[in-house]
Amino acid sequence: MLDPLTEHVPMPHDTVSAPLYPGTTRSILVVDDNHTALAVIGRRLGRLGYLPVLCDKAADALDQVAARRFDLVLADMVMPGMSGMQLLRALRSSPEARDVPVILLSSRSDPAAAIDALAAGADDHVAKPFDFDVLVARIEHVIGQARRLADLKTSNAALDARIAERAIELGEAQAELAATRADRQRLIASLQALNDRVELAGC
Repeated sequence: MLDPLTEHVPMPHDTVSAPLYPGTTRSILVVDDNHTALAVIGRRLGRLGYLPVLCDKAADALDQVAARRFDLVLADMVMPGMSGMQLLRALRSSPEARDVPVILLSSRSDPAAAIDALAAGADDHVAKPFDFDVLVARIEHVIGQARRLADLKTSNAALDARIAERAIELGEAQAELAATRADRQRLIASLQALNDRVELAGC
């Protein structure tokens, strides 16, 4: 369960703290209309070495995602105006942001909430109140999955490029072989014609 806020509440969109472990920084966009919950999550993520960016409106979160790359979006499922579900659907419909991992938080602990979130394209759903260590474990799991998928897509793209390159090389080799065969046939025909003339001359 989230602990009570005992420190200064940062303004939305502020980075809460610098990462504690250089080289392992993961940027997380946290979206929640509750400023206290937003600050607590941001502060604790910052202490663990993440780079949290806080946002109290889903509509503003879309602008943040459009402006930079995030390793994960952590959003409250129910918010005034644009909800977390609507934010999720907007991200999934965007060619530029459809692959960003999203975890939805909800005060609904019934299975239907998780089903709705996952059906809409969320990578995970966490019910409130939650143990923060469990949340972090799920964050790491989702980010890890996303990075493995990205690596796989990169490998596949490189393989596709290599296959295309080999196909071009094969096509060029086949064209050269066809040209060589044509030259050979012309040479054979020329030799045969010369041989015929020699035979006629000897008669």
